[in-house]
Amino acid sequence: MTESSRLSAVRASYDAVAVDHARLLTGVLEAAPLDRAMLGAFAECVRGGGGGAVADLGCGPGGMTAYLNGLGVRAFGVDLSPAMVAVARRSYPGLRFEVGRMAPLDIADGVLGGVLAWHSTAHTPPGELPAVFTEFARVLAPGGYALLAFEAGDGRLPDHPDGHRVDPAVHGTPPGLVAERLAGAGLAEVARLVREPGPTETIPHGFVLARKPPIAGPA
Repeated sequence: MTESSRLSAVRASYDAVAVDHARLLTGVLEAAPLDRAMLGAFAECVRGGGGGAVADLGCGPGGMTAYLNGLGVRAFGVDLSPAMVAVARRSYPGLRFEVGRMAPLDIADGVLGGVLAWHSTAHTPPGELPAVFTEFARVLAPGGYALLAFEAGDGRLPDHPDGHRVDPAVHGTPPGLVAERLAGAGLAEVARLVREPGPTETIPHGFVLARKPPIAGPA
């Protein structure tokens, strides 16, 4: 499958389930204290690193974008699916949401304090992660942070974690490989976490927090 056909399939799949997807994700963080902890640490790091806007890439129906704003960072959402963006705009009219790809990003160089990719690389084949992570590094300001959440498996997974059939299939990725690919793009690992599946999940979830090196001060 070519990249163009893969993206078209992903877009069509999420357009078809946008309203249901938003309903399924309602309140999901309430039962996930470790997920909240990683998001909280990310937000604190962004604020401590000088602030700057945060791009929630693959924002879906906008819940994580809104959550980050509640943690005191200026977040906006980008998603491939126009239907998802429409749901996000209706649900959170005070926030900014745009239709767009993760690679290439329609964002200027070095302007963001943070990048969040919350399970949004799930349909990206592992061989294409370096190009995606290079885009993350390009748009981050020196000292900016990236947080990735992903299915911590190895290879293609049979079902999407929320129960929807989405084509193409979800890719599980070992946390070590994610950290290695981020490092190759110039983003140094700060922390990682793997948690066991929750009551409605079947795959462990991984999290990697990484940072673009700050500009060195005078000696």
